[in-house]
Amino acid sequence: MKTTGGCVTQGHRPTSASLWFTLGSLRSFPSPRPLRSLFCCAIVALGGGVARGQDLGLKSEPQKRAVAIVGATVHPVAGPAIENGVVVFSGGKLIRIAASGAPVDDVEVIRAEGKHIYPGLIGAMTQLGLSEIGSVRSMRDTAETGGVTPEVRPVTAVNPDSTLIPVARSAGVLTAGVAPGGGLVPGKVSVIRLDGWTTEDMTVEADAGLVVGWPAMRTFTGSWMSRSEDEQWRDIRRQLAALDEVFDSAGAYARARAADGAAAVDIRWEAMRGVFAGQAAVAQKPVFIQAQDYDQIRAAVVWAKQRGLRAVIVGGREAPLCADLLKAEGVPVIVQGTHSMPRRADSDYDEPFRLPAKLETAGVRWCLASGQDTAHERNLPNQAATAVAYGLGREEALRAITLSAAEVLGIADRLGSLEEGKSATLIVTDGDVLEVTTRVEVAWIDGRRQDLSNKQTKLAEKYREKYRRSGDLKEEVKK
Repeated sequence: MKTTGGCVTQGHRPTSASLWFTLGSLRSFPSPRPLRSLFCCAIVALGGGVARGQDLGLKSEPQKRAVAIVGATVHPVAGPAIENGVVVFSGGKLIRIAASGAPVDDVEVIRAEGKHIYPGLIGAMTQLGLSEIGSVRSMRDTAETGGVTPEVRPVTAVNPDSTLIPVARSAGVLTAGVAPGGGLVPGKVSVIRLDGWTTEDMTVEADAGLVVGWPAMRTFTGSWMSRSEDEQWRDIRRQLAALDEVFDSAGAYARARAADGAAAVDIRWEAMRGVFAGQAAVAQKPVFIQAQDYDQIRAAVVWAKQRGLRAVIVGGREAPLCADLLKAEGVPVIVQGTHSMPRRADSDYDEPFRLPAKLETAGVRWCLASGQDTAHERNLPNQAATAVAYGLGREEALRAITLSAAEVLGIADRLGSLEEGKSATLIVTDGDVLEVTTRVEVAWIDGRRQDLSNKQTKLAEKYREKYRRSGDLKEEVKK
């Protein structure tokens, strides 16, 4: 998220004005004329390419008529699977989940024998809508200027027309927790639905908690490290002191505001009031602490406990080593994917594959995020399937990308399972959602039926038609 005059602005595509400013500045460019012309053409092509990269599909319409899906195997997640079940929803809400029963009056009946119904999958920690092509700076809007920016709400910078949103949606990912990156306190986590004309339409929870980037807690002595251990320790202590100073100031501000509502408002500390117990009208918000190593996790949990904060560990590669502490303090972990390399050269090759099973066995609360670039958020169910192949139960894997993710993000009262009264955000598949060959056939978000096409499916249709026509032409030539 770039800033212009202190305001968060979208950075997904260069404007025509910015392109002409760049072209104008090239008049003094000292390179030869051919190179300058080539560079100008590249910039113009980039501008056109970015514009063409926007999703051109229409957004869904509100639900107008009750829908009953009958005959499928229903997976509520909050309870056992229901064979030959009935799911009815109206006005965007689930009104019946049962083994049988007559549909309500004036209902659209969808026969789904042999199919499966699941709640929409949840990407617990992503940058969907903030990053389109990672190698293009103008299409990365993931970090604000400055290291302490708790007031940042990433939903305000989400691009509703990102081409990656329909791709994730076609794989069954219908809700996402969007988080900024970089800095000590880069901002908040926002929860979005993957459908809507505007960011307001997409917002489920603008403020789901605060992100903290926990400093490294160990030094490195590799040949690539140019700084001494003493210098590294000074940096660690300086970052920890800066983090304490931030929370000391925010805590003092929260207490002052609670005592005197007319006190001057500071938008940075105002944005942090919700993470302190008893300082807000709503439930205490969690602090999402990015930590991978054992000593990081342990220090972060102890620090959060001392300050009365609700900690959530994001990453947690070495979380099983301090599972007893995490379990005792009730601190959940957002595992950032299973499709990654082992932590160290002497680690087991399947270390990341077995991490979810280890946390489940240890009794630690956890959920699963993809941990991948936004272009691959569609692989979330495959990440869960890998954990199943290495010891995790299928029901636990499904829960990790639905209800458990909703619980960690604080939206389990609305999403994450198929229960009466919750949002009608669900998918119908032709098989087990954890199987790589399974296709999502129909999806609804808040009762609105979704278009599951995307740029990739359109290209597939285009080139299948191309080769079909080529085949027809060859047949005509033979005749």
